[in-house]
Amino acid sequence: MFDPTWVFPAIFILSAISTLLLLILTITRFVSNDKNKLLQLQMNEFNDLRMSLMNQVHESFANLESRQTQQFQQLLNLIHTADKSDTQHRIELLDKLTRQHHEHRQELSKAIQNHSETVAKRLNELSNVTESRLDKMSQKMNDKLAEGFENTVKTFSDILQRLALIDEAQKKITELSGNVVSLQSVLTDKRSRGAFGEVQLYSLIENVLAPNQFIKQSKLSNGKIADCQLLLPKPTGNIVIDAKFPLESFKNLIQPQISEIEKRAFERQFKQDIKKHIQDIADKYILPPETADSAILFLPAEAIFAEIHAYHSDIVDFAWQQKVWLTSPSTLMAVLTTAKAVLKDEATRGQIHTIQKHLIHLAEDFNRFQGRFDMLARHIDQAADDVRKIHISADKISTRFKSIEQVNIEETDVKPAKISGEG
Repeated sequence: MFDPTWVFPAIFILSAISTLLLLILTITRFVSNDKNKLLQLQMNEFNDLRMSLMNQVHESFANLESRQTQQFQQLLNLIHTADKSDTQHRIELLDKLTRQHHEHRQELSKAIQNHSETVAKRLNELSNVTESRLDKMSQKMNDKLAEGFENTVKTFSDILQRLALIDEAQKKITELSGNVVSLQSVLTDKRSRGAFGEVQLYSLIENVLAPNQFIKQSKLSNGKIADCQLLLPKPTGNIVIDAKFPLESFKNLIQPQISEIEKRAFERQFKQDIKKHIQDIADKYILPPETADSAILFLPAEAIFAEIHAYHSDIVDFAWQQKVWLTSPSTLMAVLTTAKAVLKDEATRGQIHTIQKHLIHLAEDFNRFQGRFDMLARHIDQAADDVRKIHISADKISTRFKSIEQVNIEETDVKPAKISGEG
């Protein structure tokens, strides 16, 4: 079976491979263009050299031919003007002509040899230059290929990392899809939707209130069973909360491509369903004084609550008339927080006599503490006075000891004089 979830990874891989192939072709084309340019430049230089040498050889041959023609013409003129009977003179002219022709051949051979050496030298230089440029081009090509392969390896590494991330995301999407399918199957059945609303209701209540402050599946005196009953003090009384989830009519109402007639029909059906739930709660779960004179309708979906308050004010008015308060998960949390504050205040009022008793005992203990503290202060003052008196007595005793010491010294000084007098 075709798995559409792999379409995006496959497209991504094909795109990455195409990009790499394009990069390699670009590098190859760039290197090939450089090589072709270099070869074309070398061919142009070689052609220029060949044309130059050919022109030089042609000029040399033309000059030699011209000189040979002139000399031959001069010899012919000398032969015609000379005496026809002078055979010796003719022989000399022929020898001279032969020598000149031989000299011309030697000059031509020497010129050809010089040109050959020049051509060989130029070709050797051109070969060296070409080899050097080809080496540089090969090095440059190797560097570019190495850089290209390095970038290719890096790109493939990035692709593998992204594929790993895509695979992880794919697993999460698959898991989420399974959860969505499970939730959809739950919300399709009316009984399952009711159970879903009750679970959400109990979760919110258990997060705010203590277990002894509400009752699940509370059975009333009329035999009806409510989803939950809040145990609030008088004069409010116990408030019943019932969860309702009108999903089908709401889904029909918010369909994007429906006609105006269909939309009005779905709107009427939606209002009828909500009002029926409100009326049922008012008839079944408002039983003063067993319960409070009002009840709460819990809508598990915020979207339904917002739809009602934004576009269907008649439903809100009808709920107020029936004393059924519409709540969503967020607004029910505020209601439960208020109920918790009421229960806490009631518990505080129930313990007020105990608090007063402890305050009275605390006042008696404080009065006893104050009396003992005053007694301790008096003892401390008395002890301080005694210490002061003792200090005064010690000063007097010290003064008397000093006086006695001075008297003893004086008596010791006077006593020898009396003895000498008596003698």
